[in-house]
Amino acid sequence: MAEMSVTTASLQSFPKSLLCSLSTRKFNSSFHPSAILSPISRFCLISKFNSFRFSAAVVKAASSPHANTKEPMLPPYDVLITGASKGIGYALAKEFLKAGDNVIICSRSDERVVSALDRLRVETGKQHVWIPMQGTKCDVREGDDVKTLVAFAKEKLQYIDIWQINNAGSNAYSFKPLAEASDEDLIQVVTTNTLGLMICCREAINLMQNQPRGGHIFNIDGAGSDGRPTPRFAAYGATKRSVVHLTKSLQAELEMQDVKNVLVHNLSPGMVTTDLLMSGANTKQAKFFINVLAEPADVVAEYLVPNIRSIPTNGSTKATYIRFLTGLKAYSQIFSRIAFGARRNRYVLED
Repeated sequence: MAEMSVTTASLQSFPKSLLCSLSTRKFNSSFHPSAILSPISRFCLISKFNSFRFSAAVVKAASSPHANTKEPMLPPYDVLITGASKGIGYALAKEFLKAGDNVIICSRSDERVVSALDRLRVETGKQHVWIPMQGTKCDVREGDDVKTLVAFAKEKLQYIDIWQINNAGSNAYSFKPLAEASDEDLIQVVTTNTLGLMICCREAINLMQNQPRGGHIFNIDGAGSDGRPTPRFAAYGATKRSVVHLTKSLQAELEMQDVKNVLVHNLSPGMVTTDLLMSGANTKQAKFFINVLAEPADVVAEYLVPNIRSIPTNGSTKATYIRFLTGLKAYSQIFSRIAFGARRNRYVLED
């Protein structure tokens, strides 16, 4: 199966999706009882909810001795990246290595992950990068594979400070209406982007909440994450919308369980010039926005990694949404193109 390790923007309805998808914000996962309840029933609801939170905290404290403790997390960081054999996942791994961190990478393809390991060591001159076992794949859709990955990480590094999830996203290299999509393509997109994300988040939380220094989980979003339409790759957009919802839900769950040493964040790399994005550059509108807004994976990773590393470095306790392509940057580049013809034909020839 094909892997996708990039985030694409909606190429058919981009002007609409741009308005909401390119702003920077932080999540608020607080619980707010309904305002239509009477004062008495509302008080009862709050009391029951707080009692539930207290009970959950007691159970969690008994079963996870480190859930409410926090040791300082200092660099170099121990980093695990899924879907890191190419694209944005590979570029992120390279930047973490250049920063001096320890990195474990994995992929569904034995051949690609071994090749990526060799290239990373040559390109960075760093040796502290590993794969679970030479010739052993990790399919994020398989719970046993992910559990094996976690066991290897604990053996090799003891802790995982940063887990970069969902670089192994998929669109099945398919840009066409949903009505024309095959069962196989739909199954690949949904199981990789949604089921794989859930399995990795589950294992990451179980690992990190028992680490005295806790951990940070970063979920990669994509086109559709803001709820705007993604024609020609509707299934992909629907799964990326679920990334944001799942992240918010996990934040709320951890808060309810009084787990303070694990944070779940969202990460938005914007439009990255990988094979998958370029395979969709077959319309006039798609070519325009790829030339104007897309950037190579290395450029995106050079921005994202310092921002990711700053969170544990600063001791942040807030869930964060990190975006590479902000609204100001996007509108500035679009204006420069319209006014001065900038960025024309950067990657593809326009009609």
